[in-house]
Amino acid sequence: MGTYNNSIDGKNRMIVPAKHREGLGGRCILTKGLDKCLYIYTMQDWEKQIEKINHMPESDPKVRAFIRHFCANAVECEFDKQGRIVIPAELKAYGEFTKELVTMGAMKKIEVWAKEVWDDAENGQKMDSEEFSDALSLYQF
Repeated sequence: MGTYNNSIDGKNRMIVPAKHREGLGGRCILTKGLDKCLYIYTMQDWEKQIEKINHMPESDPKVRAFIRHFCANAVECEFDKQGRIVIPAELKAYGEFTKELVTMGAMKKIEVWAKEVWDDAENGQKMDSEEFSDALSLYQF
């Protein structure tokens, strides 16, 4: 949980907020997410995601495209002494990262956004109360 403002430095390093870092155990998986953000997973949650993907039919071209999007650029990261990870150039470009970032807890993963992308009202990520209620009504709890 939680949202934090942080940044990426000239060596493509970002500090993972301490609150998020606590549960990652010194290592994590960083990969392309959806909607121009990056996902950070614990090693255990990454394995669970891979297990789910293993059950998807690779005969479906959309599944193959998803696997390539999600897995091809995934990297294992270790934290340095300052709690930083290096963001590879391909992932930095995908997320359109320049300097300022927004890092947030999102259930079983952490999302990392370029602040400009996150703040863009046209990015499709913002919902008003009615849209939120309508979306939730599609699911039974």
